[in-house]
Amino acid sequence: MDWMDPISVLFLFALTLAFLWITSNFWNSSSQKFPPGPKQLPFIGNLHQMDPKRPHLTMLKFSKQFGPVFSLQLGLQKMVVLTGYETVKEALVNQADAFAERPKIPIFEDYQHGHGVVFSNGEEWKVMRRFTLTTLRDYGMGKKTIEDRIVEECCFLIQKFESFDGKPFETTSNINAAVSNIIVSILFGKRYEYEDPKFIRLVHMISENTRLVGSPSVQLYNIFPALGFLSGDRKTVIRNRDEFFAFIQATITEHLQELDVNDQRSFIDAYLVRQQEEKNKNQVNGFFHNESLIGVVNDLFGAGTETTSTTLRWGLLLMMKYPEIQKKVQEEITKVIGSAQPRIEHRAKLPYTDAVIHEVQRFANILPTNVPHATSADVTLGGYFIPKGTYIIPLLYSVLYDESQWEKPLQFYPEHFLDSRGKFFKRDAFMPFSAGRRMCAGETLAKMELFLFFVSLLQRFTFQPAPGTSKEDLDLTPAVGFTTPPVTYSICALPRS
Repeated sequence: MDWMDPISVLFLFALTLAFLWITSNFWNSSSQKFPPGPKQLPFIGNLHQMDPKRPHLTMLKFSKQFGPVFSLQLGLQKMVVLTGYETVKEALVNQADAFAERPKIPIFEDYQHGHGVVFSNGEEWKVMRRFTLTTLRDYGMGKKTIEDRIVEECCFLIQKFESFDGKPFETTSNINAAVSNIIVSILFGKRYEYEDPKFIRLVHMISENTRLVGSPSVQLYNIFPALGFLSGDRKTVIRNRDEFFAFIQATITEHLQELDVNDQRSFIDAYLVRQQEEKNKNQVNGFFHNESLIGVVNDLFGAGTETTSTTLRWGLLLMMKYPEIQKKVQEEITKVIGSAQPRIEHRAKLPYTDAVIHEVQRFANILPTNVPHATSADVTLGGYFIPKGTYIIPLLYSVLYDESQWEKPLQFYPEHFLDSRGKFFKRDAFMPFSAGRRMCAGETLAKMELFLFFVSLLQRFTFQPAPGTSKEDLDLTPAVGFTTPPVTYSICALPRS
């Protein structure tokens, strides 16, 4: 029998799985006080018990049975799930260093080979994150320079919305383009017109990949990498990656040809200058190589586009769903700002609006399972021993919907962020950007964008469902993906008088 025929391959694959499952079970049984969890089946572990589209809901159900720290096994991947604000805070904040690594996930290993800032580890991650944070601040993150840029983009988006003359339209492409232009201005030192075919393609690839890496097909590949040839979604992700990386490399080449050390106009320029400095120091094993730059640009482009635009789309959907809340936001904006251009300085004077924006982030819960972590050392949590290298899921859904922290966790309730006098106040369990060492590097920029885009749009328009659709018809069930956007909807942007 030819050892390469399909039956032989599957037989060898099954033997390998059996061996790994037996050794995995031995490791588990020999680990004292390892977190408990549901009973596992050979080869598949707990895979048969998971909702492939909403795994966070299955995890929350298990937490009620096994406690806030419990274990799962998906295929051969053993993992520990952390649920509830107190547990997630204890891990990510109080024991930040021990939970600061990333696990090796097949689709992301394929994608970036451990480069960038999101899925890198060790010294490379520390160097790249430090450089990224410093450079983002240098190019205006949290400052008036980037605020002016966002305000300008708000005007372009308003013009686009006005062009529909109150007729129904779908918001995704325009909001994606507006938000993406902010991070593009930092990364590349330019902006694109919304109709630019190249820009449309770039934003589409980012959105498509964000959706596909959370698909059941790719999740199954992550669990059983040997079956990757069966995943059409994985092939699409890699094809998009190749095209997107080729664009980044071409952009790097352009910037290198025009590079002026005394006139650095973008993140890429700053990186290339640092790269040359490292070469001059003869840093043979340095981290400032083109693969890292491509990885960082990819991470920032993707995170700087998808998360904020998804949150804004949730915000407009929720304003249509709850027109009484939309009206209160507009009344506050009119009273405080009038027809003046919204600025960050107005935030403190718009407590209700600020509360609504925060509640959109909490309720939308766009990254319910968080980006996975891994332990960098043996650690004890909740009385359980967790070995070094364990795959960790700090379940953000369980934090943002924690019944012990929120009065009405399942409802859209802006009063979660208002005190008895109607003043805005922060909540410790508000963690949409995660927490600890791996919290979102662009949090300051994202908060600025959300406030300015949301207030500018609500100042100029009243948002209503398309004719023939009532607010009761609007579906708040999220779509499936790595992030959880709202399902596609049409909207009417009616100019306010």
